[in-house]
Amino acid sequence: FARKGSVFWLLIFAFCLGFGTTIAEPALTAVAEEASEVAAEGGMIPNSEQSMTEYGVGLRITVAFSVGIAIVIGVLRILKGWPIHYMIIGGYVGVVTLTWFAPESIIGVAYDSGGVTTSTITVPLVTALGVGLASAIKGRNPMVDGFGLIAFASLLPMMFVMIYGMAVT
Repeated sequence: FARKGSVFWLLIFAFCLGFGTTIAEPALTAVAEEASEVAAEGGMIPNSEQSMTEYGVGLRITVAFSVGIAIVIGVLRILKGWPIHYMIIGGYVGVVTLTWFAPESIIGVAYDSGGVTTSTITVPLVTALGVGLASAIKGRNPMVDGFGLIAFASLLPMMFVMIYGMAVT
């Protein structure tokens, strides 16, 4: 069903790789558990085991989903040859803008979520995808085009977690 040169299946694979590696990150699990405890103690969510579990799972899924989307955007950037600096600058403008509107209690968690995505499982696999893809496409330079997926994988979780925080409070 997947043929060589099928962009659709490449993007599906990219999303699944980003989502799957991130949801398995031990650092993300630890941060989500800690964030749910702090949210319960701070009165953001009810102080019950079920509420804390739901909040933590919701946070993990939000981060994993955002990394999946980030990897898809990064793969599209490699395929299309879009310059990375415009996309990163635009993304950080979005982060700063969302920071103004997000609940103060979620901002630190959001910023840390961008960091925990770049841990032991995600980085090697996502970097291999980017460099391998850039190496396989005629006219792409693996050094210029192959790297940068991790930047997207750090950027989008910050935005998505702030939006998640606005939705749950």
